[in-house]
Amino acid sequence: MSLLDVKNLKIYYFTLKGVVRAVDDVSFNVREGEVLGIAGESGSGKSTLGYGLMRLVPPPGRIVGGNIVVSGKDITSMDEGTLRREVRWKVISMIFQGALNALNPVYTIGKQLVEPIIFHENVGLKEAYERAVEMVRLVGLNEDVLRRYPHELSGGMKQRVMIAMALILRPKLVIADEPTTALDVVIQAQIMNLFKKIKKEFNQSIIFITHDLSLIAEIADNVAVMYAGKIVEYGTSDNVFNTPKHPYTQGLLKSIPRLKSKEKLSWIPGTPPDLRNPPTGCRFNPRCPYVMDVCRREEPPIKDLGGSHLVACWLY
Repeated sequence: MSLLDVKNLKIYYFTLKGVVRAVDDVSFNVREGEVLGIAGESGSGKSTLGYGLMRLVPPPGRIVGGNIVVSGKDITSMDEGTLRREVRWKVISMIFQGALNALNPVYTIGKQLVEPIIFHENVGLKEAYERAVEMVRLVGLNEDVLRRYPHELSGGMKQRVMIAMALILRPKLVIADEPTTALDVVIQAQIMNLFKKIKKEFNQSIIFITHDLSLIAEIADNVAVMYAGKIVEYGTSDNVFNTPKHPYTQGLLKSIPRLKSKEKLSWIPGTPPDLRNPPTGCRFNPRCPYVMDVCRREEPPIKDLGGSHLVACWLY
């Protein structure tokens, strides 16, 4: 059963220098208990997509087309009041990139965890605080964290607080936007183990957004690879990592060091396109080693290769 259905979603930023097509005609779904990894370079539209699913796209951006259906409810046309009461944080929540900036510096951790419980549910302060204690323990923190302010915590502790905040109302779907950014590798491993624990114990649906494909390989059931505002390849983790089809996905995987491989590391030449004026046809064509004339003229359709493996490339 699909928990989230996204159809032909378009999110544009209307700037003084032109319209930036950050997310352009994106479709996918997430089932209950599934972890979907969304990968791509910086500027590919991953974070904008995450904000769009929460209806939190910052100005001058806005959703200009498509539908976002969460648990059978189309939230693209829902009024803000209903969205806040019934969907946001209760059904779908988000772990924002950069925990230091996401936490309020003038409130204690306890106040910030208790507030959404009191706002969304008819419970008293004592019960809300007890639930906050339970949640910080779940993410591996001591109860005394609730009396501290964000500046008193390490980067890893702040990230755990953000995870606790996203889970505090037991939502069906959590969006994790680059949750290991700026953390050292030891803390990064601890955070990844925490996500695995949450997935296993709560059968939690997660959208895991990152530029690091090696992290996605650890946890994701399905993978969507984004480039220049579009999903260029989608499939199970086995399909995408073992038999990548799109030249962009192949390039990303070739740039990851492997302990037991003698294959030389390579990189994708060039830079991502300006989304105010993207290339005609396939948006990857200026950087693609297999580019053909048709790639420069027409946008490739989504091709189903079987086994839920989809690719947008004229090679197929």
